[in-house]
Amino acid sequence: MNTQYQTVKVELIDGVAILQMDNPPVNQMSEHFILELKQATLETVEDPEVKVIILTGTGKNFVAGADVTQLLTVNEKAPFVAKLMDVHSWLNALEASPKPIIAAINGNCLGGGMEIALACHYRIAAQGVSLGLPEVKLGLLPGSAGTQRMPRIVGLPEALDLMLTGKFIKAQKAWSLGLVDEEVPLDQLRQAALTAAGKFQKGLLSHKSRKASRRFDRLPSASEKTSLINFIKAQTAPKAKGYIAPFKIIEAVEKGLSTDFEADIAREADLFGDCLVSDVAKNLIGIFLNERSAGRLPRIKGLTPAKPKKVGMLGGGVMGSSIVHLLLSSGLDAVLWEVNDQALAKAVEAIKKTFAYKIKIKKLKPAQLDALIAEKLTTTTDLADMAEVDLVIEAVLENMEVKQDIWKKLEGICRPDVIFATNTSALPITEMATVLADPGRMIGLHFFNPAERMPLLEIICAEQTSDQTLATSVAFGRTIKKVPVVVNDGPGFYVSRQLGGLMGGSVFLMADGVSPVDIEAALMDYGMPMGPATLSDLTGIDINYHVNQTFARRLGDRYKVHPLTEAIYALGDYGRKTGRGYFDYSGPKPVPNPRVAQVLADYLKEHQVAPREMSKQEIIDVMLANGINEAALMMQEGICDRPADMDLAMIYGTGFPPYRGGIFRYADKWGLDKVLAKLTELEARYGARFAPAELIKSMAAEGRTFYQD
Repeated sequence: MNTQYQTVKVELIDGVAILQMDNPPVNQMSEHFILELKQATLETVEDPEVKVIILTGTGKNFVAGADVTQLLTVNEKAPFVAKLMDVHSWLNALEASPKPIIAAINGNCLGGGMEIALACHYRIAAQGVSLGLPEVKLGLLPGSAGTQRMPRIVGLPEALDLMLTGKFIKAQKAWSLGLVDEEVPLDQLRQAALTAAGKFQKGLLSHKSRKASRRFDRLPSASEKTSLINFIKAQTAPKAKGYIAPFKIIEAVEKGLSTDFEADIAREADLFGDCLVSDVAKNLIGIFLNERSAGRLPRIKGLTPAKPKKVGMLGGGVMGSSIVHLLLSSGLDAVLWEVNDQALAKAVEAIKKTFAYKIKIKKLKPAQLDALIAEKLTTTTDLADMAEVDLVIEAVLENMEVKQDIWKKLEGICRPDVIFATNTSALPITEMATVLADPGRMIGLHFFNPAERMPLLEIICAEQTSDQTLATSVAFGRTIKKVPVVVNDGPGFYVSRQLGGLMGGSVFLMADGVSPVDIEAALMDYGMPMGPATLSDLTGIDINYHVNQTFARRLGDRYKVHPLTEAIYALGDYGRKTGRGYFDYSGPKPVPNPRVAQVLADYLKEHQVAPREMSKQEIIDVMLANGINEAALMMQEGICDRPADMDLAMIYGTGFPPYRGGIFRYADKWGLDKVLAKLTELEARYGARFAPAELIKSMAAEGRTFYQD
């Protein structure tokens, strides 16, 4: 072999060709890389000196999937499917090779990388590496015969589980499933692959019997397959509503796994094309890319963030205990402060409860948790014990004086470089920081409940927050495995105010005669995890009322509290905590609260409003128009100016349906001229709350979108 490649290094040892894939940064399957890998493998197969071929990767990656940025540009199905069939032809040629091909999986083996390994005749994985077919998370299905080879190797139930969840499994689990033939320490991988090559050369192993496309021993009978597919369909339908890929994966295996492998993979490629050109896939790929770029702001580019190792936690209530969970799980030392020993004991028990799920699924043993707490957690009632921490997070009573008093004390205790972070969800951080000699060290770290499971971290910059404070806070968010979204200080910050804007249209609809039950159903059908009534009952009608008052006081007449909101608040049924809110929770399941229904009926009678039928789409148009307008208003006010980050925040902080892409993606799809027309109509009917933002007007006039190519 004389050909030199940019992304493939070839080494020949005693008749064994080792092809090392090296396409920085993560061995993504770009067009150029695939072309070179195809040429290198086929040339090696033709080389008479080569008896066995070993494929391996570089660093932490075997092949970590496709370059999804290239997939975003695909809008026509047929040309892409034709290209995909070329990849199939190459992988089929690998599998049909007259020479054994061994996959020495040195690192992440995901998506297309996993499908390359499936086409090989023998797979050896280094201990601890991740393997999987995560395409469903991007709105796609495995498109290089993954839906056809994986079930033949590990069995249909296991393959469907991997493909429909997109989860990664470690090498040990892959070995137990039969996905890999050996699991060895990384430093022994090369030798293990050479040893396996020797077995093929000596005839101790036969590659002809190891071709996945010709295996049927792990597949179910026709009747078993029908029963399994029907069960999976019933399971998937409610969970995957709004998505496409899960159902295409099921279709690929239901109609495939036959003796006609060529027809099976052609069908798979066609189904992949259906997914790829859909809005759902574009939205999910966009979210994936946005998540990677979250927190990468020009103002902190080039700064070296500090790396906190010991973090102080003020308050061990619901949020504080959850944050301590994150600290301990991330390998950080935590110092937990509470007002007295009784509160500390309660907090430690609360922390243990946050680990209950990990213990239940056997990812953690009770003894390991006890050891973790003993080793990594310090508890105290003395603020002086915060002297050695690198970062302080505060989650105490939502009272400005209480918080400021603590920060003033800590300023005399902690080092000058220690960051002071508040978890407040409502108080102005700029005002809070005024008690400090250096207000630049203060920032908001707004976690979402339950913090150990919700992926979003809303990072709020006060007016004087320093760039270094921000850079360290963003890096800290990544350390504790959160998606960091940076916004500026303002009432409700971003997420709470945006959620209020999205859900806030409901009271105007109710006052116009639309049933709250219909509003609830429309939002759920749209894909939200709950409607406005359920959400209000969960957070507390009284709390929402006071938040509305704050918005009206600080943001002006647009946010004036609606008279119907006043009437419902006056009833005193505040939601789940009082047993009744919009719903009555006294029975086995929630039912509409007749007391609220009477308040609504009295209001409609007083204002001579008749009950009004409205379609789900009409309801959604009202709610989304208000939500889009609120987002535009916050951009105008400088709360945040990055639509991608703002959409991420809604998806990861409130459960906004990912397949919709986010508030701004939805606005672009709807068309800002249509959004403007709807807002103008709603302003005429319902008043100033719906008055179009100037940004909406100018963008609609200029034909612009929030997401610019």
